[in-house]
Amino acid sequence: MSGAGGGPGGTAVPLDAIMPWSTGPLRLGRGWVVAPDARTLRARWDALVAAAGEERAALFEETRTRDLGSTVAALPGQAAGTGRFAGERGPCPDPVRIVHGPFDEQWILPDHRLIDVARPELWRVADGRQLFAVEQARVAGEDGPAVLVSGILPDGRSPGKAGRVRPLYRRPGGREPNLAPGLRAALRERFPDTAEPGDVLAWVAAAGRSTARGCEVPFTADAGVWTRGVELGRRLIGIQLRGARGGERPRLPGGRRPYVRAAVPDRPVTMVYDTEEEALLLDGGRIAPVPAEAWDFRVGGVRVLEDWFARRTAEPAAGSLEALRPSAWPQEWTSELLELITVLALLGQLEGARGELGAEIDRTGWHDLRIPPAPRAARAPASVLDHREEGPGGQFALL
Repeated sequence: MSGAGGGPGGTAVPLDAIMPWSTGPLRLGRGWVVAPDARTLRARWDALVAAAGEERAALFEETRTRDLGSTVAALPGQAAGTGRFAGERGPCPDPVRIVHGPFDEQWILPDHRLIDVARPELWRVADGRQLFAVEQARVAGEDGPAVLVSGILPDGRSPGKAGRVRPLYRRPGGREPNLAPGLRAALRERFPDTAEPGDVLAWVAAAGRSTARGCEVPFTADAGVWTRGVELGRRLIGIQLRGARGGERPRLPGGRRPYVRAAVPDRPVTMVYDTEEEALLLDGGRIAPVPAEAWDFRVGGVRVLEDWFARRTAEPAAGSLEALRPSAWPQEWTSELLELITVLALLGQLEGARGELGAEIDRTGWHDLRIPPAPRAARAPASVLDHREEGPGGQFALL
């Protein structure tokens, strides 16, 4: 086993040794392929295909990796074209929901010709059974989750240093857990009833710690602490999934649920938190109550609510496709903001429980797992031999 920081009676395990297959974040190459609403992406596509020659090239924002002459394979499961974009005249492919940075669910054009590094191996395993863990950067003096979990494809974007993306399963349909060989057997020696893949991910979500070397996970030697940690991790993941995978949508108790007290104006510019009134002010708009835990929730040292708002209100470059956006604040953005406040408030309320779990792990002693290093094959994507995918120029290849 590759060791990390020492601790009471054992050694923390790097997340890289627990979930060995990972990818870097998506590298978009151009910001206009992602937007908070699908209608905007369709309008940008229409504007791009209506342009020609130098105007199309300028709108496209060519890079060394992608230009109007690039031919690449289709993203797995997507129906976008594979010919040179210079000749594209077809309809917009259906936008796909992704996590565009911590807690920010947006939409992307799933066209491989438009994305510099799209990580097709992640698209290949993204389905209704998959969960993705994304490491978050450590910021000195700041608390916050070491790992975030989503049920939809994350782009890996994060404040500061972008994190690695680690799927829970290596194959579609929840097959072949992305766990180090021997890990579950080592856990079952001490905890016979709870060492399923979801249990391991839940423990990582609850007990993982950000360090300068990346996420490290201490494992407890106490069965009771393990059970409580897995239960806490499942609660944390359930909140982040927002009702996906058959769970309940997150809700605050009655009287603490945020409501719109004054409508958000068409073009809000500022977001301010009123501590005394527990209110979020978007110019003349007012949302309350907003628990302090939601407003103060940070990832990578950045306040999540402010970051979410800034990405919807920042002024884009004139004449770019990013300048095509809603003319007024859409109602669905307000609904998404209310849900985000709820998610952050519930997670913030569990930060104390995460701290208590960490102290309990230290007090009862760490379990020094003896697992062999993962073989090279466990760190590479699994081969897929059961279906065809469209290659460049419409040619099919068996993968």
